[in-house]
Amino acid sequence: MSVLKLPDLGEGLQRAEILSWHVAEGDHVVTNQPLVAVETDKAVVDVPAPHAGTIARLCAAVGDSIEVGAALVEFAESASTDTGTVVGTLTTAHNNTPAPATAAGKTTPRVRAQARKLGLDLSSITGTGPGGTILSRDVEQAAQPGTSSSNGEPLRGVRRAMAERMALAHSQVVPASVHDDADVDHWPEHTDITLQLVQAIGSACEREPALNAWLTTDPLTRQLHQKVDLGVAVDTTDGLFVPTLRDITNRSADDLAAAMEQIKQDLLSRSIPPAQLRGQTITLSNFGSIGGRYAELVVVPPQVAIVGAGRVRQEVVVIDKQPTVRRRLPLSLSFDHRAVNGAEATRFLAAIIEHLESPQGCHQK
Repeated sequence: MSVLKLPDLGEGLQRAEILSWHVAEGDHVVTNQPLVAVETDKAVVDVPAPHAGTIARLCAAVGDSIEVGAALVEFAESASTDTGTVVGTLTTAHNNTPAPATAAGKTTPRVRAQARKLGLDLSSITGTGPGGTILSRDVEQAAQPGTSSSNGEPLRGVRRAMAERMALAHSQVVPASVHDDADVDHWPEHTDITLQLVQAIGSACEREPALNAWLTTDPLTRQLHQKVDLGVAVDTTDGLFVPTLRDITNRSADDLAAAMEQIKQDLLSRSIPPAQLRGQTITLSNFGSIGGRYAELVVVPPQVAIVGAGRVRQEVVVIDKQPTVRRRLPLSLSFDHRAVNGAEATRFLAAIIEHLESPQGCHQK
């Protein structure tokens, strides 16, 4: 008997949620056949069979959150001669077939054991999994005093991971922010604001590299980056994703625009490569595409800075002692004060504004 454990899914990803099983106990599988789809905060990933064999036991149910290294599948036998199609890639399929249910309680042996340990009667627990399957989280919820398993909505997938990252940031970062406005009255109609911000941040990183950095602990170390790998926050129906635009200072406006469009398509299809969701050296949040003016943004370690842009609006300003109406872009810069001082942050924001306000700095698709 051999056991397949949840493999390392990439940098910083320690947990995954069982999204759907592609096999059942008793099935014979071939090498590289997809066994299970798991969801991380980054993507949906198929885990393939490492060898041929018969599935003896599925070790987790749909909806369970398990750690890297935890048992996924037990094989009753294996063979090295069968081969199959290599899959193991991102997928958009959301097959909600639950793990095989037992006759009593519609759950797995592991969840039944969990309930026995907590002294809970499975018949009193409402399952929230597909077809009413009782999941590990249902048992945990039922064990909390004064609550029932049907109350509330458990955080899952992208939203759960976001909550964990925000808690980590709150515990580690010493936050500070500065705000200002850029005069963008010279921008042509239908200007790609995100593209302008991407290029402006690249220019500012060259002028003030202290914000294109990571800060790590134990020991406390600052790492300045030569390349600017910009994370761009993108809101989707599945949650907030932050894909990475690599080496933005050495790419043309057309190349960056095409890359951003490809990212949008990949996110919609949930087929973006996991590597493209890692390694950001600084982040942009263009929340003004939805609304808002300024924001106290959250810096996610090991990064030390995040730039935010609000909605462009018309404002009355004084130019040459005369009031006039101009289009203004509100900007926010939040930074980790452990790694960045106020002068560095202010110079960085000023460099962004200078680029945005320069006629030569405005490029169209």
